[in-house]
Amino acid sequence: MSYPKELFHGDEGEVSGTWWKSGSAPDLLIGTRSKVHYLATGESTGGQYGLYRWDMGAEPGRGAGAHFHKTMSESFFVLSGTVALYDGDRWVDAPPGDFLFVPPGGIHAFDNPHGAASMLVLFAPGAPREAYFEELAEIVGSGRQLSEREWADLYHRHDQYMV
Repeated sequence: MSYPKELFHGDEGEVSGTWWKSGSAPDLLIGTRSKVHYLATGESTGGQYGLYRWDMGAEPGRGAGAHFHKTMSESFFVLSGTVALYDGDRWVDAPPGDFLFVPPGGIHAFDNPHGAASMLVLFAPGAPREAYFEELAEIVGSGRQLSEREWADLYHRHDQYMV
């Protein structure tokens, strides 16, 4: 394996980092249970990756059902609490420090059956996942019920294939 194609062509580095301060308000609330922080979006990283902090409330509840993506990998790193992670074969109660990498096409899911938990979710390459998260938040917040066809359309537009 070799290094990827050069992305920066200058002879000297530049000051261009972006800080995210701990304790910042979430960018999105999905229902009353999930707070999502947009740490680095696909747009802000030039499509290299998207990184999100996903804080799940104390009330246990369903996370993302089993699915896969065709265009990106997804990784999970547990920060606090216990997150139930599915690797396509089995569910594992993952404590802080556990990590799951899922390549494109890999079936995966997550849940928080044990209460409050927090994790980092990384998509690579970066994709506009915020639009998907925001649509979910609107659906949950409004109480709107989608038909099977509407769910299928939503998933298709956001590279999410349910199994």
